[in-house]
Amino acid sequence: MKEKVQKAINIKNKKASFDYEFIDTYTAGIVLVGTEIKSIRLGKVSLVDTFCYFHKGELWVKNMYISEYFYGSYNNHLARRERKLLLNKKELKKIEETSKAPGITIVPTRLFLNDRGLAKVVIAVAKGKKQYDKRASIKERDDRREMDRAMKR
Repeated sequence: MKEKVQKAINIKNKKASFDYEFIDTYTAGIVLVGTEIKSIRLGKVSLVDTFCYFHKGELWVKNMYISEYFYGSYNNHLARRERKLLLNKKELKKIEETSKAPGITIVPTRLFLNDRGLAKVVIAVAKGKKQYDKRASIKERDDRREMDRAMKR
């Protein structure tokens, strides 16, 4: 029997962890059409400037870039279309209640393929950081890097 060898796809939104303080995280499925999963398997995805919003009780992700599949024909997908996220009703209700507070937003932090080959998105309910919080994050990261360098010597 032929084994499928699959490289791990793990696309992260590094800017989100710098700009936001995560309150809670959830793993959601994503509704894809046509050739989108093939592009994801090739790693042709970007989560930069991506955000989530509610519309008629459903959670949608906007600005997620999944590049057009190179071998696709006229059936190819749009690169920046809105995609529906799949969560259970209890989680959706909890996220919607939390996100109604001022200064709270929902951002995708990571996109990956699970062991069954399904695309999943990790979303975070987040609060924006102030400028001084960002400076503190940079200083902490630099200090950690400097300590690692000192340990290696």
